[in-house]
Amino acid sequence: MLKVNFHDFNNIENDRLKYAVIAAKYKGKWIFVRHKERTTWEILGGHREEGENIKDTASRELFEETGAKDFELYPICIYSVDRDGEESFGHLFYAEVNSLGELPNLEIGEIMLLDKLPEDLTYPLIQPLLFKRTLEFLKIYLKN
Repeated sequence: MLKVNFHDFNNIENDRLKYAVIAAKYKGKWIFVRHKERTTWEILGGHREEGENIKDTASRELFEETGAKDFELYPICIYSVDRDGEESFGHLFYAEVNSLGELPNLEIGEIMLLDKLPEDLTYPLIQPLLFKRTLEFLKIYLKN
């Protein structure tokens, strides 16, 4: 069984954060990425490297997965995924991308710009909840 939980920033220690996920917009469209080894789409994000600040993880992943050079990053919340009693923690961000450069030749095969969440998601039990939380954040904090 899988469950996604949302947490207050102050309740989870920073060193427990293993992932940064970034819901990003460019020119009013949501950015989704397709990993070279998959046929499904994903919200941007990835693993935190040893000793890396979680905001730096988000910035690095945003660049590595889209080529984004100029962007504003906003922290949304801490989330966790509980899979049969094993809980892993991540930090959800929103990014407003002002400039996209060339896509780095790493793990992402292509990016897609959409008005809404695509149907063919890599993590269909997790990503819609993170996307919904992002939309709630935008409504309240950024008035987008």
